[in-house]
Amino acid sequence: MLRELISIFRSSDPLGEIGKHFVEMLSIAKELALRAGAIVFERELSPEGLTWIYQQDVRVNKLERLIRKQVITHLSVSGNRLDLPYCILLISLVKDVERIGDYAKNLVEIREFFTGPLPEDELVSELKQIRKGVELAFEALVDVRDRSDQEKALSLIREGMALARRCDTLVTNVAQSSYDARTATATVLATRYYKRIGGHVLNILSSIVMPLHKVDYYDEDSIPEEFKTQP
Repeated sequence: MLRELISIFRSSDPLGEIGKHFVEMLSIAKELALRAGAIVFERELSPEGLTWIYQQDVRVNKLERLIRKQVITHLSVSGNRLDLPYCILLISLVKDVERIGDYAKNLVEIREFFTGPLPEDELVSELKQIRKGVELAFEALVDVRDRSDQEKALSLIREGMALARRCDTLVTNVAQSSYDARTATATVLATRYYKRIGGHVLNILSSIVMPLHKVDYYDEDSIPEEFKTQP
């Protein structure tokens, strides 16, 4: 499904302009997620950094509204009704991108109550590995999207599902740890936000290997046989 949509984006079709806005939106969301991770793990939150995060989140929200408006306008022309499936997919994808921006902002807001460094222990090491996995998936998403690489998309989906399970385990382990309240809260929130960012990346990846009515679902039985590879 996404392959055909990307093809339309690259054409002179009216949807091509909408596609440019979607690509811009996705690029901003990716930069938000990367910057947010750096602030949580590597540097202090400055007023300028927080302002930048909020400004970029506003840009993402405005692009979402613009794309929705453009899609509605496009579909109001009777000759464009055949584009309805692609427009439905696009509306679904922009919502995922918008949510990534929100969770990136939430990550940064952890620094408003937790200003110290996270502990150098196994729990935080696991959180850093989860962060790395989510960021690598996001980085790979652009190439996978442009090439509609079904096999790579499926591999990333499997890895993302494994990361989600690791997030759940980490939350349980933090609850059983000796962390003080602030450290436990910061670690659990970061874990949950990375799980949600990863989940929305998976939703976008699912559009490469799933039919429209099953986008956002990743169960192996629903994946077309021609896309399946050995884990």
